[in-house]
Amino acid sequence: MTRISIIIPAYNEQATILQLLGQVSRQSVPGFEFETIVIDDGSKDDTVRLLEANPKLYSRLVKQPKNGGKGAAVRAGLRHASGDYVLFQDADLEYSPSDYAKLLYPVKEFGADVVMGSRFLAPQYTRVAYFWHKLGNTLITLFFNVLFNTAFSDIYSCYLLYRRDLVSADDLVSDGWDQHAEILARAVQRGKVLYEVPISYHGRTYEEGKKIRSYHAVPVILMILRRKLRR
Repeated sequence: MTRISIIIPAYNEQATILQLLGQVSRQSVPGFEFETIVIDDGSKDDTVRLLEANPKLYSRLVKQPKNGGKGAAVRAGLRHASGDYVLFQDADLEYSPSDYAKLLYPVKEFGADVVMGSRFLAPQYTRVAYFWHKLGNTLITLFFNVLFNTAFSDIYSCYLLYRRDLVSADDLVSDGWDQHAEILARAVQRGKVLYEVPISYHGRTYEEGKKIRSYHAVPVILMILRRKLRR
């Protein structure tokens, strides 16, 4: 069995965390087993209480002493991961665990080192939201592809799966939004077999809790350039 460590950062996600973990726990893909690591990033609502009351829904709960941001939560989760591969999962139901089988197919059939989930490769559904988000993602993806000679269509979706030995928590220098770009760049630099698969997307609006803003693109671009120069 190939073990997959699912890293789930959570901050004030009391409305969705149990539903999301229920969906994760119902996933079954032949040849794979799942290790679910939830990292509470100093939530101020009932997220921790709900998690502690439902320990059967996850393998490990990591409680951060204070809110350090998604990147800090990811780093903490990686330190507890024991799987052959790492897969990131947001706690807000924007991404459906029912897509795990699609993400794992290139691993099983082709020995993929890195698999990126794309919201733009004919997914079953995609919620229509913000034009500027899509434009920004397209430009960031183009910049990454030019520098790393890849052909991804969506580098900033949540679903990034990679062999755990390609990137360790101690490698990472970022705890911000640009950490995702850092992880992908390091994995692409060290991996050889790269794949992309279609995933569905139910994006939140700002009123529903979406946090990313246009200014987050600046450190992402700088991180992509930094990783290329420091290969």
